[in-house]
Amino acid sequence: MIRIEKLNKVYGHSHVLKDVSLHVREGEMFAYLGPNGAGKTTTIRILTGLTRLSSGDAWLNGFHVERETLAAKRQCGVVFQAINLDSELTVFENLTIHGLLFHMPLKERKQRINELVDYVGLSDKLNVAVSRLSGGLKRRLTIIRALMHSPRILFLDEPTVGLDASIRRRIWALMKKIQKNGTTIFLTTHYIEEAEFLAERVAFIDEGRVVAVDSPQALISRQGEWAIDLMMNDNIRSRYFRTKEEAKQYAEQQEDSFSFRRVNLEDAFLSLTGKKVK
Repeated sequence: MIRIEKLNKVYGHSHVLKDVSLHVREGEMFAYLGPNGAGKTTTIRILTGLTRLSSGDAWLNGFHVERETLAAKRQCGVVFQAINLDSELTVFENLTIHGLLFHMPLKERKQRINELVDYVGLSDKLNVAVSRLSGGLKRRLTIIRALMHSPRILFLDEPTVGLDASIRRRIWALMKKIQKNGTTIFLTTHYIEEAEFLAERVAFIDEGRVVAVDSPQALISRQGEWAIDLMMNDNIRSRYFRTKEEAKQYAEQQEDSFSFRRVNLEDAFLSLTGKKVK
């Protein structure tokens, strides 16, 4: 559904993307992880036609993002980190404007709005100004606005940033529901547990290069199953082990304070890049 081949982006003397190649399957939840400045948002901007690539190729549902730009754009909806709704307009009016931009006929537009607000529990807010909605409801609205024209692909760039844990979990449930209905989802996030919980596959990008692509569990298993975090000279140093017994034997020999836990996806990223996802 998404195909990227040797994608490069250069701004002046800065090489932001370096031969990025990825294939995302139809109906897949795919997470794209990396530290600030790694190239995540630039990739999404190129795929959605907001930024031109320097070299390489990319397709959305078979349409080339530069040679067939309008057709490619029709394949996708985009939810950026910033909530860019018109706060003075109502829920209905925000969705109507999006439908008009995609030349949706009046009957189809109204039917789609009613379907979507019911889908995310916003039916009773249809005629409420966006300024009066909570942060969680605004985020739901940005997501269904991106779904107005029934895209095959949904790009989510930091969709839960700034939301509290309970609201984030509701957005997670919505994302899985959208995927279950057949939409391919391309997700960037700084919440590593979000990718670990939601995604079938994960790509790690660092300094413009993709350094690994695999399922979350396969990436985690490269490190081991158990971790011991040692406090040494005001720093935390982690050691990884295949079995719980190996980890316990190591811990018994330590004089420094330590904690004992399961290996997670952030451990895999740190091992590959030496950096945190942030």
